[in-house]
Amino acid sequence: MSRLKPTRLFAVIGLATAQLRRSPGRTIFAVLAVALAVLSVTLFISLGIGVVEVGQESVQGTDRDVWISADPVDSSPGGTENGIVESHTVAADVHQHEDVRRAAPVAIHSTYVGTNPEELESVTTVGLPQTHGGFEFDEGEGFDADEDVVAELASPERDVSDPGAPSPTDDVEPTDVVIDPDLASALGVSVGETMYVAPSPNEDAARAYTVVGTADRYSQFVGEPTVVMRLHELQYLAGSRGADRASFITLDLESGADPEAVRDDVAADYPEYTVQTADEQFWSMLEDHALVVVSGAALVVLAIVGGIVLTANLFVLVAYQQREQLAALSAVGLSRPLLAGIVGFQGLVIALLGGLVAIAATGPIVHRLNSLAYAAVGFDGLLQTPLAVYAAGALVAVGVGTITALVAGWSASRYASVARMQA
Repeated sequence: MSRLKPTRLFAVIGLATAQLRRSPGRTIFAVLAVALAVLSVTLFISLGIGVVEVGQESVQGTDRDVWISADPVDSSPGGTENGIVESHTVAADVHQHEDVRRAAPVAIHSTYVGTNPEELESVTTVGLPQTHGGFEFDEGEGFDADEDVVAELASPERDVSDPGAPSPTDDVEPTDVVIDPDLASALGVSVGETMYVAPSPNEDAARAYTVVGTADRYSQFVGEPTVVMRLHELQYLAGSRGADRASFITLDLESGADPEAVRDDVAADYPEYTVQTADEQFWSMLEDHALVVVSGAALVVLAIVGGIVLTANLFVLVAYQQREQLAALSAVGLSRPLLAGIVGFQGLVIALLGGLVAIAATGPIVHRLNSLAYAAVGFDGLLQTPLAVYAAGALVAVGVGTITALVAGWSASRYASVARMQA
């Protein structure tokens, strides 16, 4: 195949530019159509990347290096499996490892909360031995550990044969809770005020607690607005205090410790539990949400395929609308490759302009959608835009746009004849 001479190249560029100028409305419409196709790709990929990043940050944000959980783990929001028995005893034993700085059980239960015991709504409640660093309270502060109760729970002399036994004491006095800021706003409660928490919608079971702080630390982990209270108080409400049940035991390691080595040591001591590093814990949670992950991946693939199909269909229509002009150019002696080149260059210009519009609009639209997502589901940064997002958009706009334009131009040149021009 002979190389395209400069004079023919300039002719192709000139004729293509003239065609674009001849129909500015069609050109603007084509640019906007390409921009929408590219935006569908960048926004869906932003969502896919954001979901994975937010999920990973929610685990890493707890600042825990190793996780112990019962197998299987119910990691769904509001999960109440809490398969670890005698969690304080296990935590105290694991704490003896020289590389473990702190070991803490974490329970998760569904409870009912409200400012009026007669009007309670279901929320996920997290039980912790104490509020710790990194809570970043919007208002107020956290609560401290009740060391006496923790020591009693960890006592090896405690009878855990009866899960319903209210040991180590007959009752637990309600104290303090930390509540998600959005949930506090929805309930109309603030720091220093009283709210009610119950294990069921039954108002008679509701107990009064004082709100001491607002923070969304564990809302990010659970995936919905949460209430955080002392672990033994939550266990008492849920009826799991006798067996001292917890969902997780989290380990904070000494600086420089190898999480994988600690994981192996703890796993050898407790083969009945699943012991994982923070990264492994995140990926196991993703596996538990395989349907969501597959759905997200399918949306990304559909977005890319849809963007390609939309772009290809657009350039076929653009070429078809120019069939009379192409027939006239064919009649004066232009070859099919040159006719295809004219449509292809138009496609390149339209794709570049559409791609630039989409890439420029992606950031502001993502910012707006993140604000809406945060207000709706409580996750911040659910859509993220690393360079790969813009690269994918540019690939669709320029690469696929140019190729489909060339194919459309070649197809148009087949019916660009004098007979069709006269028809």
